[in-house]
Amino acid sequence: MLLTLTHQHLPGMSVIAVAGEVDRTNSAQLADYIGRIRRPGDHVVFDLAELSFLDSSGLHVMLACARECGADGAGLHLAAARGAPARLFTITGVERQLPMYTTAEQAITAILTARGS
Repeated sequence: MLLTLTHQHLPGMSVIAVAGEVDRTNSAQLADYIGRIRRPGDHVVFDLAELSFLDSSGLHVMLACARECGADGAGLHLAAARGAPARLFTITGVERQLPMYTTAEQAITAILTARGS
C-alpha cells in the first residue's frame, strides 16, 4: 500500500501530512517517521486530507503519538479526516478523545490561539 508522509515544523508544533493508506504493512513506517520528526513538547497535527484508508495498526500509532505528546504537555490534533478514516475515529470513540478539525489550518490556528500567540 502506498503511503506518503511530509511534514513542516511551525513554532510549537509539527504538522504531518499523511497521504494514501496506512495499514499493518506500513504502520511502522508512520511510527518511524513520527519518531524522527516529532520534537518533544511540540503539538502534532495530522493532516489527513489525502488519507484514504486507516486500519487499527495505524490508529494505534496515532494514539501512541497522542500519549507521547500528552507526556510532554502537548497534544495531538487530527485534521481533515473523511471517509474510512473518519468512520474509524467515530466507531472507536477517538473523535471524542482527540481534537478534530475540518482543516489543518483550523488545527494550527486553534493551537496558536490556545498558546496566546
